Amino acid sequence: MEPVNVAIIYYSSTGTVHALARAAAEGAEKAGAHVRLRKVAELAPPEAIDSKPAWAQHLQDTADVAEAGLDDLDWADAALFGTPARFGNPASQLRAFIETTGGLWAQGKLADKVYSAFTASNTAHGGQESTLLALGNTFYHWGGIIVPPGYTDPVQFKSGNPYGSSHVAGDGPPNDVSLEAARYQARRAVETAAALKAGRRQ
Repeated sequence: MEPVNVAIIYYSSTGTVHALARAAAEGAEKAGAHVRLRKVAELAPPEAIDSKPAWAQHLQDTADVAEAGLDDLDWADAALFGTPARFGNPASQLRAFIETTGGLWAQGKLADKVYSAFTASNTAHGGQESTLLALGNTFYHWGGIIVPPGYTDPVQFKSGNPYGSSHVAGDGPPNDVSLEAARYQARRAVETAAALKAGRRQ
């Protein structure tokens, strides 16, 4: 398999999306990829973070996770983006990072890469699909190749979301199905990116 560079770029306030991102990193690594796990910068004011103990604790627990930079996207052959659903849209922290990518886009450095996305919401059907579709709008503008998990693996019939792996945070931490769906989604993205790289070399 062609060596593939994968950037997993996410925002997580209390740890749910972080857990999915780590599972995606595991899946990509097991598929033979070089992986960069990157969180985006926290932009919420300290008083908002401190008002929710789980938020403050997660920020402290992930202090060692490197923040995403434009070089991570430039380096990547495939990128998976993770975000909580915020009223059916990606979190503003992830959008803020995406809005810094104009220079790479203008140079054509975001085109022809594989993109995929995952999410979590507090409630069932809490905007998960629209959040993933909203990220797809960005990938279209970049000229990306969107690779969803679809119903291409038995775990997808258990998770039920063909747009991307997802979890209902109100039910507790990500369960085995959600984590395996994230691993599978990353493997599928890696395999697709590898096939594209191999094809371009011929």
